[in-house]
Amino acid sequence: MGIYALTYWRVAAFVWMGLVAAGLALIIARIALGKSNEWLLSANLLTLSATLYACSFINFAALIANYNVEHSFEMTGQGTELDFRYLRSLGPSAWPALDRFLEHQGRTNAASVPSYRELARLLGQDEARYRAGRENWRAWSFRDWRLLRTLDTNIPFVVPQGSETFAPGP
Repeated sequence: MGIYALTYWRVAAFVWMGLVAAGLALIIARIALGKSNEWLLSANLLTLSATLYACSFINFAALIANYNVEHSFEMTGQGTELDFRYLRSLGPSAWPALDRFLEHQGRTNAASVPSYRELARLLGQDEARYRAGRENWRAWSFRDWRLLRTLDTNIPFVVPQGSETFAPGP
């Protein structure tokens, strides 16, 4: 994994540092306003509750995947190379970002690189397995429904067999 790539640990550290900063601000507010310790405890619990509630609506896997794809060496020409294994480990939420990455690579000479072809093959297998598991109505979730809608509207990236070079279109 690259030095500057976004990971779950870095997102968790950012959220934790935000909570610590909010706690310090509340301590300063308590002193300045002459509030009680009970007020400080209640304000900290409210801040923690609001943070947990807000984080429940954020798709961190998609956020991490989108950030890493958009800032990868392959997309921008600078930065670190994309860690395919880590992004695949994030699960189905990372697939739209990986599809966008593969689509971008398909317009370059990198489409014939075996690792990109292997990634496209593995993503196809992962998606087939994921869709098979979603046939049971009990597995339904709003996030999965949105992901399946996204996957259905995008044309999947397929590298034709035997394609060794990329011929740019007109």
